[in-house]
Amino acid sequence: MARWCARNGWPVHPLAPNSKIPAANCDACRTGTHSPRQCPCRAAGRWCHGFHAATTDPARIDAWWGSTPGLGVGVSCGPAGLVVIDVDAHQVPVPDRDRLLPGIPIHESIDLTGLASGFDTLALLAAYREHPDPAQDASTLRIRTPSGGLHIWYRTTRAEARYRSSTGSSTKVALAWQVDVRAEGGYIVAPGTRTPAGEYRAIGTTRLPAPLPTWLAAELDRTGHPVTPPPTKVARSPRAAAPKASRRALDALLAEVEACAATPEGAGFTEKLNRAAYTAGGLVAAGRAREDRIREVLLAAARSARPRQEHRNATIVASALSAGMLRPLHPRGRS
Repeated sequence: MARWCARNGWPVHPLAPNSKIPAANCDACRTGTHSPRQCPCRAAGRWCHGFHAATTDPARIDAWWGSTPGLGVGVSCGPAGLVVIDVDAHQVPVPDRDRLLPGIPIHESIDLTGLASGFDTLALLAAYREHPDPAQDASTLRIRTPSGGLHIWYRTTRAEARYRSSTGSSTKVALAWQVDVRAEGGYIVAPGTRTPAGEYRAIGTTRLPAPLPTWLAAELDRTGHPVTPPPTKVARSPRAAAPKASRRALDALLAEVEACAATPEGAGFTEKLNRAAYTAGGLVAAGRAREDRIREVLLAAARSARPRQEHRNATIVASALSAGMLRPLHPRGRS
C-alpha cells in the first residue's frame, strides 16, 4: 500500500504497528527539542517526526516497510494535494444548534431529532447548500474507518489552493460538528492499514480521489481553512474608517441584507448577512477597514431587516467576520 500511494504522488510515512498514530521517534528526537525540518534523521533516512518524514522515494519506502512489515501507512495530506473530509461517529453529547454548522445559524423550526454524528451534520450542510451529501459521493475514494467513521478523499484542483487541517469540535475553524478536515499540517491513514479495532477499508469501486467539489471549496473558504500568509500590518490613523474602494466592495452586499426588510421570510437573509460579514472580515484582515466600525455597519444593516432578532444577528456577524479575517481581501481600485 505504501508503494501504491507513492506511485500516486502521495508522500507516505510509517504508522506504529496495529495503530493509527505515527511510528515513534528515535531516542534523540523523543527527548530533544528541535525543528522537524532541521532534524538530521530525515537526511539519514529515518522516519522521525511523523508526517514531516513522509516521502515518495521507493528505496526509502522499501527500507522502512521491508525492515518492519507490520507498519501502517500514513499519507501527508498537504504535499499530496489532498483534502480529506473525516466524518466521525463518536458517541458524545450533541452541542447547541449554533455549533453544529459554524457560521450558519439553524432556525428553531428545524427539527434536529435523531442528529447524532458527523454524518448528520455533513448531510445537513449539503442539504443547506442544495448539493449531494459527500458521504454518498461514489465518484471519489471513500474509506470506512474501524470506529464507524468515513474518510472522503478529494484532491485540490488549483495549484494555489492549500487548506489547513481542523477538528469538528473547534470553535474557531471547523467545517461542521464531528467533521474533521485533514489537509496541510496533517495526515490520513491509508486504506489497508489495520488496528486492533479493524481495517481502514475502501468502499465502492472508486480508488482515487475526485477533484474537490466547488461548493465544498467555498465552505472551506468560508470557515477559515485556506492557508494564507499573515496580512501585512499597515500603519493607519485610529480614526480611519473603511476606504472608499473597500466600502464599494461591501455596498452591494449590505444593500442585499437591507432589502430583506421587504420580505419577512424566504429572502435568504442569513446567507446574505453571512456573505457580507465574511467579506468585511477579509477587508479588516487586509488592513482596509476597522473591525469595530465595520461590525457596527453590519449590525445596523441586519437590524434594519430583522429588528427582532438582534442576538441572532450578532452571532451571525461575529462568526462570519471571524472566518473572513483569516483570509485578507484586497479589492480592486484605489481607496
